[in-house]
Amino acid sequence: MRLAGRICEWNDDKGFGFVVAHDGGARAFVHVKAFQPGSRRPVLGDLISYRVANDAKGRANAVDVRFAGQRIERHPSPSAGPSPLRRIPRRALGVSALLAVAALAALGWVPAAVPLVQGFFSFASYIAYWSDKDAAGASRRRTPENTLHLLDLLGGWPGALIAQQQFRHKTVKPSFQAKFWGTVLLNLVAVAAAVRLGWARALTDLLLDGRV
Repeated sequence: MRLAGRICEWNDDKGFGFVVAHDGGARAFVHVKAFQPGSRRPVLGDLISYRVANDAKGRANAVDVRFAGQRIERHPSPSAGPSPLRRIPRRALGVSALLAVAALAALGWVPAAVPLVQGFFSFASYIAYWSDKDAAGASRRRTPENTLHLLDLLGGWPGALIAQQQFRHKTVKPSFQAKFWGTVLLNLVAVAAAVRLGWARALTDLLLDGRV
């Protein structure tokens, strides 16, 4: 039986909260994964409909959650439907950025330090996003958003693009995405300045030859 209710408590960083039915009764736990795929992030006070299922410990959980007025969506198989296709451009952009910088370095247009630094921080950023996504699902301590943004600012944004779409993480939070694209722009400006002023060449000499 479906119940109509609202979200009475919500922790967006951890991705879970509690719901209560309009006709009263006990609260039920709800996780962001209980909402239909493609749904927006829930917020406190959202009107919803849901079913109640008990977990292994007998606790009430809201499942098959839909926002009020939301139509039932059919869940596509992994090999069909538009969702995987929508994720390709972002992943492709991240991979293309890494390949493009490597190609520019191979042609001698940018110093080797640029792809080396970008590759290092992209790997670090990818791991950080994966760890944060895993922690969110297990209700463990999360990676601070400022840490993710710092890694992206230092050159890890291509890895972040890949991780965001692969793990479907941080892609629907407008405030995070605004800051993320801001770090991308700042990084591109910083790299251009470092190349123009010779700092990237000096770093290449330091990394590869041990001299400045």
